Amino acid sequence: MVMAAGLGTRMRPLTATRPKPMVELNGRPLIDYTLERLAAHKISPIVVNVHYLADVLEQHLENSPIADVLIADERAELLDTGGGAYANLEILGPDRFFILNSDSLWIEDDRDNLLAMLAAWNDDTMDCLMLLAPTENSLGYSGSGDFDIAADGHLLARPSGEKAACVYTGCCLIHPRIFAGSPSGPFSLNLLWNRALAHKRLFGLALKGQWLHIGTPEALTAAEEKLNRS
Repeated sequence: MVMAAGLGTRMRPLTATRPKPMVELNGRPLIDYTLERLAAHKISPIVVNVHYLADVLEQHLENSPIADVLIADERAELLDTGGGAYANLEILGPDRFFILNSDSLWIEDDRDNLLAMLAAWNDDTMDCLMLLAPTENSLGYSGSGDFDIAADGHLLARPSGEKAACVYTGCCLIHPRIFAGSPSGPFSLNLLWNRALAHKRLFGLALKGQWLHIGTPEALTAAEEKLNRS
C-alpha cells in the first residue's frame, strides 16, 4: 500500500495546486519512484489512497505505464495511515504486505532493501518490520530519530529528550494481524506500532544506502543534487 493522501503542508508552495506525490524530483513525480521500485519486484496488488487534490493524482495513476494500481478513494474522509491501510486489508490479502509513503526514496547501496526485508521477516516473532536509516547522515533530516535497534533486531523507543540512532524511512513490512481490534475510521499507524513495540514484536532493519527525506522544498533540491551526483 502506498500512502498518498496527505495534505503536503510542509511542501508548500509546491503543493498549492498538486498533491505531494505529484511534486517532481528530477522531472518525475515522487510517487513514480515508489511505484517503480514495487513494480521491479512484481509486487501486487498496489493500492494507493487519495484525498488532497485527488483528481490530479488519480488521473496520473490511471495513465501510468509503470504499474497498475487500485485507487482507495478517501475524498470524503481522510483515514490517516492506520485507517487507510485497515480499510483495504481485504484487497491487500491475509499475508504480510509493504506499506510505503509516496515519497519513500532511497539510493540503493550493495543490497536490495525490499528483498532484504522479505528475507529478514520472521512470522513467529514479528508483526511489523521497519526499514530504518541512520539519524545522523540521512539527507534532508534534522530530527532526533525514532528508534534504537536491539541486538536481536527488535526496536527500542527513543527516550524522551534524547536522540535515537535510527529514523523510520516510511517503508515497512507489516502483517494484517497487527490490525486486530483497530478502531473504525481515521487512526495513525503509530497506535499499532506502539502496541507491537510494547510486546517486542516491532522490528527494524538498517537501510543499506542513502535515505532521502523529502519533507520541504529545500530538501527536494538537496535530493536532486544528491541524485545527480550519484
